[in-house]
Amino acid sequence: MRSFIILFLSSILLISCKEEKPKAVSMKEDVTILADDTFNGRKTGTEGEQKAAEYIIKRFKAIGLSPKGYKGNYTQTFSFRGSKDPHKEAEFASKSDSATTGTNVIGYINNEAETTVVIGAHYDHLGMGGEGSLYREGKAIHNGADDNASGVAVMLKLADSLIASAPLNNENNYLFIAFSGEEEGLLGSNYFVKNPTIDTKKVSYMINMDMVGRLNEEKTLAVHGVGTSPVFKQTLFANNDANLNIVEHESGVGPSDHTSFYLADIPVLHFFTGQHEDYHKPGDDAEKLNYEGMQQISKYIFSIISDLNDNGQLAFTKTKNESEVVPDFKVTLGVVPDYLFDGEGMRIDGISEDRPAQKAGLQKGDVVKKMGEHEVTDMMSYMKSLSKFEKGQTTTVTVERDGKLIETEVTF
Repeated sequence: MRSFIILFLSSILLISCKEEKPKAVSMKEDVTILADDTFNGRKTGTEGEQKAAEYIIKRFKAIGLSPKGYKGNYTQTFSFRGSKDPHKEAEFASKSDSATTGTNVIGYINNEAETTVVIGAHYDHLGMGGEGSLYREGKAIHNGADDNASGVAVMLKLADSLIASAPLNNENNYLFIAFSGEEEGLLGSNYFVKNPTIDTKKVSYMINMDMVGRLNEEKTLAVHGVGTSPVFKQTLFANNDANLNIVEHESGVGPSDHTSFYLADIPVLHFFTGQHEDYHKPGDDAEKLNYEGMQQISKYIFSIISDLNDNGQLAFTKTKNESEVVPDFKVTLGVVPDYLFDGEGMRIDGISEDRPAQKAGLQKGDVVKKMGEHEVTDMMSYMKSLSKFEKGQTTTVTVERDGKLIETEVTF
């Protein structure tokens, strides 16, 4: 695979030198390259992140995007210090020997318009694991195919489509940002919003893709930020030609880069196909992605962008910050919730090894209905239920499995 990467990058350089129209690159090729061991998991501040940034720059050039980083380049760098406390995020710092430097990659379509649409996706991941990883068997490369080579690939596809559709979508300029530092606490997007290379007061809205590579058989796509502008809900409905099962979330706040823009009073839409058993593990590899699903999502987002082409600057609406009402809890079941589930209860999408759920015999697909005396109707009630228990306590958990209610004892 490493030799394939070298040959592929060489071919892009050769084509650029000859000034010929480059061969179209598929989303699968982009994911396969970015999620290759060559980049060692693309951890912010590492050589692997820099190599990934160089690849994205080459793709921006090949597509025809202009540089919009610092000093006429495609890059915007930022320095930070990681926190030794796992409960605290990294913080920005001045450049020094003890600081780590991350790199945003920024490209631009200048249509000389009054307003600009920002389209982004983070490209960094967890490197060899460590803090943030759910892998417990030592160091291993976390290639992050779904998280988030998939989002970068869709972003590149959208850039190519918007270049090809000119002059149809020329009522906005388009700024494309591959963020780094997302896994460190949304650092790249936060830094850009505070140090923009365009006038952010003229940004109409921001689109973010983070983990869009595993569209399921039900074609369920979560869209966050629907409440951040009055036009979004109708626009999402009107352009759903692929009959995607859209799970709407009103809030503009969430654990991805759209949050940085929402907090700057910019309408946002964030697209997400859900967590899975390979989330933040070495098994998140390119061959496991649904590329036909990614194509459907790309077309859907392009239709939304085209529909909003002549809407000017979108009105911004503040939404309820769901994270502010999340209760504190000292215990966990050790499961990955199914964030795409819109039924009653909390459906389990994955089980962590040697944790309470696995020890109690819970399975992927089980729907938690009750924990002790506490009813579970959705994610919020599930988290409120967890907050009632202490480490070492044992309680009865009721789950629905294959249409039947099952009770099991769980020790936290």
